[in-house]
Amino acid sequence: MKIVIANSSHSKYAQIICDAIEESAKNRGTGIARRTPEYILTKMQNGNAVIAIEGDQFAGFCYIEVWSHEKFVANSGLIVHPDFRNKGLAKDIKKAVFEHSRKKYPNARIFGITTGLAVMKINYELGYQPVTFSELTDDESFWKGCQTCKNYDILTRTERKMCLCTGMLYDPVKKEKKKGKSSRFNDKAFTRLKHIKQTLFFKKEKEDQKIENKIK
Repeated sequence: MKIVIANSSHSKYAQIICDAIEESAKNRGTGIARRTPEYILTKMQNGNAVIAIEGDQFAGFCYIEVWSHEKFVANSGLIVHPDFRNKGLAKDIKKAVFEHSRKKYPNARIFGITTGLAVMKINYELGYQPVTFSELTDDESFWKGCQTCKNYDILTRTERKMCLCTGMLYDPVKKEKKKGKSSRFNDKAFTRLKHIKQTLFFKKEKEDQKIENKIK
């Protein structure tokens, strides 16, 4: 298994990556900001992505987005092919793209938004902390990317204060942890956070079902 910085030679995987991201979101029943193969290819050409390859088979991917004149960068679009899941590959990819982000944009704050507890845990172990959306980039282009997500109405109703996703931020200016302090992940705290998000998700599903029944 190789995890490398993606380039133009990996362009043949762009459509596969888009399909895998969309299919994964459908299976999880979560929202997704859709990306086109052309967008993914641009990330590869700019050296703003990492890809995992087993032989000639696509295994996983994640890309970097740059916002607010390089004050913020986001590690987005994490996907692992079904044939390679439950092997710790997602963590390896996240670590690779995080380290690449730190080298390429050393002064930028690195952030992400996710609904997945597993990704939250990986981010936490890398030094991210849960934050409010107000602490993330205010670049309108980033938030417009959420418009293709089926939960976008929640984001707009709350005036971009919250959604089903959780915002997480790594700030290089702040100390990640005090020397000698345990970095053990607080599973209970994040399980509680996941429960809150799930409650919001199920509430929205019920609202959508009521609307659908009225239409019928």
